[in-house]
Amino acid sequence: MQHPLSLYNTLTRQKAPFEPLNAPFVGVYLCGPTVYNEAHIGNARGPVVFDVLTRYLRFLGYTVRYVRNITDVGHLEGDADEGEDKIGKIARARKVEPMQVAESYTNLYQNHVEALGCLPPDITPRASGHIIEQIQMIEEIIQNGFAYEANGSVYFDVPAYNAAGRGYGKLSNRVVEELLAGSRDNLAGQEEKRSPLDFALWKRADERHIMRWPSPWSDGFPGWHLECSAMSRKYLGDEFDIHGGGLDLMFPHHECEIAQSQACNHPTNEARVWMHNNMITVNGQKMSKSLGNFITISQLFEGTNITLAQAYSPMTARFFLLQAHYRSTVDITDEGLQAARKGYRKLMNGLRLLDKLNEASLSPEVIKSRTVEPLTEGQAPDTTKGDTELRKLVADCFAGLNDDLNTAKAIASLFNLLRKLNGFFANLATLATVSAAALQEATEAYQALVVDILGLVDEPRAKAEDLLRLTLEFYHEAKVTKAYDKVDQIRAALKEQGIVVKDTKAGIDWAYSEE
Repeated sequence: MQHPLSLYNTLTRQKAPFEPLNAPFVGVYLCGPTVYNEAHIGNARGPVVFDVLTRYLRFLGYTVRYVRNITDVGHLEGDADEGEDKIGKIARARKVEPMQVAESYTNLYQNHVEALGCLPPDITPRASGHIIEQIQMIEEIIQNGFAYEANGSVYFDVPAYNAAGRGYGKLSNRVVEELLAGSRDNLAGQEEKRSPLDFALWKRADERHIMRWPSPWSDGFPGWHLECSAMSRKYLGDEFDIHGGGLDLMFPHHECEIAQSQACNHPTNEARVWMHNNMITVNGQKMSKSLGNFITISQLFEGTNITLAQAYSPMTARFFLLQAHYRSTVDITDEGLQAARKGYRKLMNGLRLLDKLNEASLSPEVIKSRTVEPLTEGQAPDTTKGDTELRKLVADCFAGLNDDLNTAKAIASLFNLLRKLNGFFANLATLATVSAAALQEATEAYQALVVDILGLVDEPRAKAEDLLRLTLEFYHEAKVTKAYDKVDQIRAALKEQGIVVKDTKAGIDWAYSEE
């Protein structure tokens, strides 16, 4: 299958044409959240980015299996191998079962990403549901000489792995000797380890840990890094196409995943392409609870965070995140979110033009004045100047997506295309400069780019279309009867709801306010 998509691979530090292992099938794995509290806005970026990637791969004709996991056990405090399980700690404090905590936050997270326009993954595996697979993987790693048991816990032997020439640190571009030099003073409470770089595959549960399972080594629980290796292997194979996650997961989480996979005698890097979305800041600062700028997804939607002046809708948030390339940082500000809301509304107004433009393009007046007759079946594509310019605007949009999923470039080009379509609508006579076929191609591409690929849809509003239509009838009646006070009242009331009344030669119409 031929296509122009290129992706940046964190592992190779290069951008290269995307070549699936078994086209037309593509396997994509995204590291999901640890469900011990409500997700913040940074947790939304990965799902949005990889939703667009999955949508675009399917648009290109691939059959995608998209897996996004839920971590509901094994992720300890501080992302290390000591301390209490994050979910277990919350459950103990609330005096509930850990799975009650996990289920509650899993449901909330899935509701939020659905509101953000993300299609559900094909598979959503949970770490707690794959204990057998993780134990099996540990046994393979021990058998191959890359792990050891100590007091009921099992640790991955990083020095042994590296001595075998496997290259621990290659994903994050770190040198083992430098890592060792920087970690020798941090072994407090980790005396079981042979090396400070070793990481847990299985931990013996002490009295603090509520969640535990029987294993050949002890009653305990799997290490955090192991779950993704085991679940991606089960659902996508020993090697698959794309593994994604936030930049903060590159080390140690993803580095350890590669090591675990190779230690099972699989001469692969688990995934061919490793993609990492960058982080989010708030008003130029790192988001953290200590700074008081930690924004949950609910707070963004409801406007209840002190750093925000107002609430922002899910589609505004999605568009805001897509305005930047996924490998760039995103700074959350009220100004940026308000600008995103204007941009989103412009794209929605553009969707409302498409049918009207195609209908007008086939009107007798336009056909009569068009220098090139509409294409008939069997004719070659139009090559007029107007058609060429219009098709170039469409091609530019896809060029952005093909350049490492650069949604920022694609959206900028999309606005150029919209500007052209708006120009046609403002002066319908200019439709004679392009063929009906080229215009239809452009409108179909606009629809596909906005809705099918970027995943931006018109958000439901309290007013239904028929109610709005009735209001405009009252507006028209007030104009006819010269009741200008009512005209102004209706205009003002609709504007408060984000609707602008438009008086055109063709009659009364409406659009979303872009202010």
